[in-house]
Amino acid sequence: MSANVEIKTPDGKADGSIELPADVFDVQANVSLMHQVVVAQQAAARQGTHDTKTRGEVRGGGRKPYRQKGTGRARQGSVRAPQFVGGGVVHGPTPRDYTQRTPKKMKAAALRGALSDRAREGQIHVVTSLVDGEKPSTKFARQALRTITEARRVLVVLDRDDVLAWQSLRNLPDVHLIAPDQLNTYDVLVNDDLVFTKAAMERFLSGSVRRAGKASARSGEIADATESNSDGEAGK
Repeated sequence: MSANVEIKTPDGKADGSIELPADVFDVQANVSLMHQVVVAQQAAARQGTHDTKTRGEVRGGGRKPYRQKGTGRARQGSVRAPQFVGGGVVHGPTPRDYTQRTPKKMKAAALRGALSDRAREGQIHVVTSLVDGEKPSTKFARQALRTITEARRVLVVLDRDDVLAWQSLRNLPDVHLIAPDQLNTYDVLVNDDLVFTKAAMERFLSGSVRRAGKASARSGEIADATESNSDGEAGK
């Protein structure tokens, strides 16, 4: 069953409403699926560049330190053996790829479940805009957010063309900015409330996240507001 969310202005006044389609915002949340997708997303964020040197890779140690017999000491073949300071590491970490294969349908289903959970708890908000005027204003944008929600951690979904909002909010420590095509399960769950601008919500709903679960939530860095406009597909 579709639900309507009130659209608010930056000063908290009502300015119409928008329908949240049931196939995205009112589905049964699969907790185990969301957990699997979030773990895969966190694993993919790992660099995997950790590395140690084995005794064969450490420089030096090619000469036997002392003769085999007659010294009273344990026999040794190299000062780069693991038991020596400066020697190689036994079974140490090596570079690897932590990426886990997660089908697009699983990512899309997990995202819909997370959005549905937030919608049922009344934690999804839509605002006409977060900045008025022609210049960015962090003070104005912060006040607009506090008028809409009192949550400590807020995920703000902005259209890529909304340069003023990107520039106004990017320095706030408890506010995470994301574009509609970057919306993903982890960011939805790790933040307390979601705030969409009207333009961002319309772009998200027009994307492929509603097309039979064939979209995926793409993880990645916060989009740079000065990047070239790239519509993309919502939910990828």
